[in-house]
Amino acid sequence: LSGAQVIVNLSASPYHAGKPLEREEMLVQRARDNLATVVFCNLVGGQDELVFDGCSSVVDQDGEVLARAPQFEEALIVCGIDPGAAVAARLRDARHRNAVRRERESDSPPARTLASVSVPAPGSVEVGGPVAEPMDEDREIYSALVTGLRDYVDKNGFEHVVLALSGGIDSALAALIAVAALGPERVTCVSMPSPYSSEGTRADARAIAQNLGAELLELPIDGLMKVYDGVLEAAFDGREPDITEENLQARMRGNIVMALSNKFGWLVLTTGNKSEMSVGYATLYGDMAGGFGVLKDVFKGRVYRLVRWRNEQEGRELVPASVLERPPSAELRYEQRDDESLPAYEVLDAILAAYVEEDLDADQIVREGHDRADVERVIRMVDLAEYKRRQAPPGIKISTRAFGRDRRLPITNRFGR
Repeated sequence: LSGAQVIVNLSASPYHAGKPLEREEMLVQRARDNLATVVFCNLVGGQDELVFDGCSSVVDQDGEVLARAPQFEEALIVCGIDPGAAVAARLRDARHRNAVRRERESDSPPARTLASVSVPAPGSVEVGGPVAEPMDEDREIYSALVTGLRDYVDKNGFEHVVLALSGGIDSALAALIAVAALGPERVTCVSMPSPYSSEGTRADARAIAQNLGAELLELPIDGLMKVYDGVLEAAFDGREPDITEENLQARMRGNIVMALSNKFGWLVLTTGNKSEMSVGYATLYGDMAGGFGVLKDVFKGRVYRLVRWRNEQEGRELVPASVLERPPSAELRYEQRDDESLPAYEVLDAILAAYVEEDLDADQIVREGHDRADVERVIRMVDLAEYKRRQAPPGIKISTRAFGRDRRLPITNRFGR
């Protein structure tokens, strides 16, 4: 590239959190290394699990960003560049003068000219163009989720989506994203309370749907639970209720949303987050039943952050404060809380990030300050849950290491034995 004055990079660089800044820092370094203007044109939109964030840019030979397109939207940017400035910079740089001399003295054939353009005299061009402000982290991730969902739905020909709205934090965020991506008229929420559902979560589900302007169907599963209990009574005779009955409730709800999908041609959105999917805290053919996982790569702590951010942006409580303050619970039995089955989410997320996304082993994670018993328990849960994740629907990738495409491990294994 020693003779290039302008380097054009046509790219399909997929997004992950923080990627636009990483990419721009790399482009700045390449422009400085080659003393050339770098024109970077990136794809924008969603493709299956990937999201492309656009954010095309022009960087001059000094590493200055002359133009930057907005993130997650199509845009045409016009930017003036001065190729002669790169030539002048090279004449002052001994390293590049030597590279040019070596190239002239080599036996390599000269580069083939495909087309010629007239280059204005140095200093005669008005340099620069529009420079879009980069997004903050929460807006960036939220925009990626909205873009990924919108394009998956539209490009696959779906007119409408349906999701289970429990009144909990995960389904609340999934509903926020669905309405932002598609509009409220294309979103149906389904509340399926059981005898274990509190009045608080039932009321919150209604409030969220009303605040978003989305349709809400309330379909209690009390009667279904009695039917299942009757059908299985003889087979389960002599055995105490356990997680089996809890999973049945999730599968009843999965059947209901899938029935709506079959009847009306709607796409079912699952609402499970990455923390739960990592450790298998989800029910096959229950809350995992669906066509697209909106929060599949979003840790639980990030779910809370995004809901708070969205409320702040709106200037009102789209999601009631009670949803943010209530201890997380699947509400599959009385007085159930997630922290009875899992470490606190702030502990769990940190261990998962280290193990899943950074590839650290147990000893390394313990050295970061985590309790060994917690670390070994979480790692074992992650390894055992691989078979569940294989049956999960596709979902939007926002991290450097998403399950499925980025982290492929065998189901049959002897890890830790």
